[in-house]
Amino acid sequence: MSILDYCAANPASVPLTATAADAIEAMMSRRMGASAIVDEHGIVAGVFTERDVMQRVALSGRDPRKLPITEVMTTPVLLATRSTPIAEAMSVMINHQKRHLPVVEDDGRLIGILSIRHVLERRVDELTAQISETAPA
Repeated sequence: MSILDYCAANPASVPLTATAADAIEAMMSRRMGASAIVDEHGIVAGVFTERDVMQRVALSGRDPRKLPITEVMTTPVLLATRSTPIAEAMSVMINHQKRHLPVVEDDGRLIGILSIRHVLERRVDELTAQISETAPA
């Protein structure tokens, strides 16, 4: 199973020219807790998460509609590729206390965002199916 099988379709992303409000809107419209910040070639330059909203925007007194995303995004970004095993990706997320991990092509272009929530939901579904298969009739 590919790491992309654990990613939500159509990940939230905004360009480097976006504002914090643009990133928040992208996250909300896709029901995700993070948005990738990408350059004009789709290469991940940063990530903006719910944690960034709380730590860098909420009490800053600045208008999120005027706040450049480049001032509040997290860099450098931990990344995974389509060949990263899901166990390795989970280990990176746990060890670095990250709930989201952008998944990129080898050239750095965004193809997905792995969410610890999606991984856990998928694993629960898989374990439930295994239990059902082995349960006595």
